[in-house]
Amino acid sequence: MTDQDEIRIADRGRINIHYLKEIWHYYQQIKLNSAETKTVEWKYITGVFNALDIGIEPTIKYLLNYNNSFEQFENWIEENGKVSQPVIDQFNAIVNNECDIKTLPEEKVFSQTELEQWEQDGYIILKKAISKVDCQKTVDLVYDTINANEYDSNTWYVDHPLKQGIMVQLFNSTIIDSNRLSKKIQLAYRQLWNRNDLLPSMDRVSFNPPESESYKFPGPNLHWDVSLKRPIPFGLQGLLYLSNTDENQGAFTVVPGFHKNIEEWLSTLGEDQNPRDINLLSKFKKKPIAAEAGDLIIWHQCLPHGSSPNTSTKPRIVQYINYQPLSFEYQTEWI
Repeated sequence: MTDQDEIRIADRGRINIHYLKEIWHYYQQIKLNSAETKTVEWKYITGVFNALDIGIEPTIKYLLNYNNSFEQFENWIEENGKVSQPVIDQFNAIVNNECDIKTLPEEKVFSQTELEQWEQDGYIILKKAISKVDCQKTVDLVYDTINANEYDSNTWYVDHPLKQGIMVQLFNSTIIDSNRLSKKIQLAYRQLWNRNDLLPSMDRVSFNPPESESYKFPGPNLHWDVSLKRPIPFGLQGLLYLSNTDENQGAFTVVPGFHKNIEEWLSTLGEDQNPRDINLLSKFKKKPIAAEAGDLIIWHQCLPHGSSPNTSTKPRIVQYINYQPLSFEYQTEWI
């Protein structure tokens, strides 16, 4: 590549977003095994893909498997994502340091009592984050996507290409985007982060049917989605219940308060002990969280968490939604 061909963040392409052309070129060079490949920081890759409403996994798969031009990549984005100018403008402003980070949210969605519970337990429930009507629209979409029928349990267990365990590789649609961009949900994350420069994650949905004689819960059980290399940075995760969910309905489960002593607990382990191999249920009390359709559960990423076996008669259906700053700290070493 000559100096005249060098890709810069200012090369926004017709979609007009920072880093997109750099990311495309980065994966082109990876395919060529180029020794001169210029790394693009992961936070910019995830930030761009989230801003454009395209899943990280399918987009990287596309970039690595097709030798298409940058213009063809932009065409693919427009066909598979959602080019929202306000979201793109927000991303560009954050990259340009034009976003007022510390301006407090214009509205508070959590009370002082709720925040005190959050500090103690490490999770919080945003009641009525979206309407029950929108929940049902999303539930209908999930059933349609996996070719299942809400009222025919025999269809809940049929294999589908988009089903991976209890996860469904459904990332975007009009209703999913509407849920993800809910003003109330944005305000909740801004209040907990105490900053405004947050971008939504591009995540999927989950379908956890009842256990039967031929089907058993595949997991994941209690786990962490963050490296346990200390110090563990502050971070949040969240999921939206799309149907009323009882404790025995495969409910989201955590070990309350673990975020407050995880560093001390890790320090007590022997050098040969892998914290991920330890049976946490034998040492700590778990809590399955029941909530209604439209309620959002947000938890501290240091909490052991997971789904649970569904011993009810109805599936548990959720959408994962998270917001975090572009400067979110990723650990480079996975422990």
